[in-house]
Amino acid sequence: MAPNFSEPSVKRKVHHNDGSRAKKAKTTTGPKHKKVEPKTSESDGATFSDSDDGGAALKQGKTANGQATGKALEKGQTSREAHAKQKQLAQERKAGKPLADEVQRTKKLWERLRRKSHVPKEERQQLVDELFSIITGRIKDFVLKHDAVRAVQTAIKYSTPVQRKQIAKELQGAYAQLAESRYAKFLIGKLLVQNDTEIRDIIIPEFYGKIRKLINHSEASWILDDIYRGAATKEQKAHMLREWYGPEFALFKSGNKGEVTADLSKILAEEPSKRSTVLKYLCDMSNNLIQKKMTGFTMLHDAMLQYFLNLKPDSEELKEFVEVVKGDENGDLLKNMAFTKSGARLACLLLAHGSAKDRKQILKTYKDTFQLMSGDPHGHMILLAAYDLIDDTVLTSKSIFPEILGKIEDLDPGNITFMANDPNARIVSLYLFEGQSKSLFPSSHADDLELLSELHEIRKTTSKKDAEVRRKELVASMSPQMLAAVAAFGKELAATSFGCQFIADILLSSVGDKTAALEAVAATAAGEPNPALPEDADPPYPPPPHLSLTPHGGKLYKTLIAGGRFDRETGTVKRIEPPLNFADILYPVIKDHIMQWAVGPSSFTVLGLLEAPDFSSKKELLKLLKLEKKTLERAATAAETTAEGVKPKSKNKDNGSKSKSGGNQGARLLLEKLHA
Repeated sequence: MAPNFSEPSVKRKVHHNDGSRAKKAKTTTGPKHKKVEPKTSESDGATFSDSDDGGAALKQGKTANGQATGKALEKGQTSREAHAKQKQLAQERKAGKPLADEVQRTKKLWERLRRKSHVPKEERQQLVDELFSIITGRIKDFVLKHDAVRAVQTAIKYSTPVQRKQIAKELQGAYAQLAESRYAKFLIGKLLVQNDTEIRDIIIPEFYGKIRKLINHSEASWILDDIYRGAATKEQKAHMLREWYGPEFALFKSGNKGEVTADLSKILAEEPSKRSTVLKYLCDMSNNLIQKKMTGFTMLHDAMLQYFLNLKPDSEELKEFVEVVKGDENGDLLKNMAFTKSGARLACLLLAHGSAKDRKQILKTYKDTFQLMSGDPHGHMILLAAYDLIDDTVLTSKSIFPEILGKIEDLDPGNITFMANDPNARIVSLYLFEGQSKSLFPSSHADDLELLSELHEIRKTTSKKDAEVRRKELVASMSPQMLAAVAAFGKELAATSFGCQFIADILLSSVGDKTAALEAVAATAAGEPNPALPEDADPPYPPPPHLSLTPHGGKLYKTLIAGGRFDRETGTVKRIEPPLNFADILYPVIKDHIMQWAVGPSSFTVLGLLEAPDFSSKKELLKLLKLEKKTLERAATAAETTAEGVKPKSKNKDNGSKSKSGGNQGARLLLEKLHA
């Protein structure tokens, strides 16, 4: 029967009638131990000791309750006295170490300084000055002590630029050693976080020639990669990355006029004989980190991209590399790659060059990560690559859309507004509907367009399905969720400029029944455009303006009424099929306040109703406008003002309703319609 370790074992002592203790029964198994019990009688003269069995004689101490302590106690010494003596000896040993008093004082200062909100500024400055007086000239002795290095970090935190440079210079020659320390490595970060170029140029060159050793070190690797990613200049990064190509590249520069380059293609072009040696060294270094599960380093991803770009297409080296990336357990390598620039580009290129099986496996690896990737400056490109490269659109739609948008019956307003307004996520959600338009890809995302162009060139030989067919199939799969999102959260989406663009693109480019979504958008126009705020309003600040008073709101209504996008080449609106007929949906909602619309910032919305070919209430609207002709005339000639009645300082278009000469341009055009 297995022993029970959940409760302590209880041994019962059995006594005979004569008061003697029963002896334990001997067992036939296990080692034989001879148990000797001391005799209480002195008449037999027999004595026993540990030395009889060949052991050293021990002095057994006892606690107050009579149990043995297991430690040697002096004659007449209690356990309490023994512990006190041990503590005293420990303190004496501590005091005997170098800088013991100084370290103890720095710890006291640190305890006081770290409570920032409890220390007055004058007192803090005095404490910092005292701290510097202790550590100056012997900082190296302090930073390698785990309890003293915190005090040095605090000194850096409250130091002046001159004092920081003094510390940095005093630590010269020791930064590689500090990086390997579990505690001192954070001191390097404290020095670099101030963005001092002189300190940066003191610290970073000390790592040259030691990259291979440090990147494989459990402590140094993280601070080294942080420095590479966030502090190093372009030239310093090149110095560090070149050491991945071989020992000789850590010592000699490459390029014209002494320029340092980490572009492996340029290096191999100058020295083609070293190609196999360099690639093998680079592959071995990368594999070493992958095997150690240290796959989150930006430097690793940069090195892997350089390796991939210099492999020949369809070569055995390329196939082996793809297998290494795919074969990483739990997919940590691919997931980490998605959040760095080089890593995301490498993942996109693997999708472009990979087979259908490779693409499926890569996409499967990113499961439960798509939502996070969609909002990342680099990760969102992998989703665009999946849209443009994977021929199996069913796989793409089932893998990505439910995760980034949610299921139709379980849409989350926070998630939908994020996908509509985030600078990166909105590209993921609208790319299939809008393509590579300037409104979707501003100048800040120029690199995205360059990478897409590179992927489109590769897919000519690696993808079989026509690009437009692939896009239409994905749009058909995505449309139900997007239309449901607009129908459910039209008000939340219309509150921002990006949200209005999201609504317009979905309604103009999606497929399926759009009735519910159009009605939800029309409902955002309900109410009086410029209501008077009651005096006892709670809260005391004005509510958000009516959507018709905002530039993005008026533009949204005008675009949907037109039923298509404006074509600059032809100068006309290309209406979609089937038509939206938004004019007939919107008019009943704004009919009671139509004159406020006609003379307000969104007057072009009313003009659009009259020009819409599918508007069924055109005669009724004209009749209402004729009754208020004088109101239109006053608005057409009035001085230019904002909705709040203040003349604007900027020359914004304001929905196009204001003319350069003053007055409401939309009201003026409405008058022309009445006279026609």
